[in-house]
Amino acid sequence: MRQVFNFQSTSDKLKFTFLTLLGLYLFAGYSLIYSFTKENNVAHAIISMGAGLILLWVILCGLGMHLFREKIKQVVQSIRLHWQVKFILFCTFLAMLEEAIATLMTNLAPFFGVQIGQAYITASTNYFDVILHHSVIVFIPFFLAWAWILNRYNFSPFWAFLLFGVNGILGESIAFGPQNLIQFAMWIFVYGLMIYLPTYTLPAGRDAKQPRFWHGILAFILPLIFGIVWSIAVNLISPNHPSIHFPPIQI
Repeated sequence: MRQVFNFQSTSDKLKFTFLTLLGLYLFAGYSLIYSFTKENNVAHAIISMGAGLILLWVILCGLGMHLFREKIKQVVQSIRLHWQVKFILFCTFLAMLEEAIATLMTNLAPFFGVQIGQAYITASTNYFDVILHHSVIVFIPFFLAWAWILNRYNFSPFWAFLLFGVNGILGESIAFGPQNLIQFAMWIFVYGLMIYLPTYTLPAGRDAKQPRFWHGILAFILPLIFGIVWSIAVNLISPNHPSIHFPPIQI
């Protein structure tokens, strides 16, 4: 008998436990690395920038999304646009907000004890260069893919958060090296929060099917395909644009 893989059946307690363990792993890992890099100004600055991103984006923004999700849902649903358009715009706005925080951290290099360009977590100190050439411009196809997926399959906000977070782990590992696999907790939170709240605001009764297991695989693979194709197109449009505007980090 074919069993439905019910992505909405996970209890609130299990979700809370999972997110708590993920948060504890993130906190423990950063605390350990932070303590070991005190003698290395550059490495310490990079870890401090990452900690700032976690504080402002993951903790403060993530907590705000959770606490005010119902009020935000009412506002979003009151906007007279098709839900897929609102979903894509909302995801894009949150991605831009996250990159604003990340770019701020890069610009705060002197505050963390190094010169700008010695340590960084974005490709540039110019926010618009970051979002138009390096990050958000690449994320938009992911959101387009998810708008298509959610029109057909009723993934819960939690599973959208988790699946998109795993996409983020893979994307960061491909782009910047396999060491990002160790930072899986951070990337799940960073990327997952871009899509969690937009998914929460979706209208009921949009005739989406209950997802099965292989639909979860589709939701993981399809955004990557969209993203790879679009990244190739972006590189063809701007073939000479540098991937990073700083010299290699010397640690």
